[in-house]
Amino acid sequence: MHTVFDLTTRGAGLYEFTADIARWLASSGVQDGVLALFVQHTSCSLLIQENADPDVQRDLQAFFHRLVPPTTDPSMSYLVHTYEGPDDMPAHIKAAMMPVSLSVPVQAGRMMLGTWQGIYLFEHRNAPHVRHVVAALTGSLGDGNELV
Repeated sequence: MHTVFDLTTRGAGLYEFTADIARWLASSGVQDGVLALFVQHTSCSLLIQENADPDVQRDLQAFFHRLVPPTTDPSMSYLVHTYEGPDDMPAHIKAAMMPVSLSVPVQAGRMMLGTWQGIYLFEHRNAPHVRHVVAALTGSLGDGNELV
């Protein structure tokens, strides 16, 4: 079983979509299994991160901006891929450093996330984008049948 989540971003930042996944999972009928998520882009990432304090997301964004600044920063003058804007190659670097896929166990029809964990798309580009995250679910249905 699979679906695609289309996530609209407003620019660089973390976008939580845990509730969207939970709704889809609840409608699937799967009780126990594994949820795999994969983002179909090379300038954003997927993260499981704290969702209680928004300062965590702000600090993560600030850290990665400082770690990999735009190509207009003199420290990035060695980069060649700059024709798509000063945030493009840094976005590719950030995506290479962070996961573009996640696996989450499912038990009793729910993701086995910790109390303060949420699933985020981490947009690394400054401009708005529509990002596609493929979700694939394997496991057993409530009627005992296996979903492959």
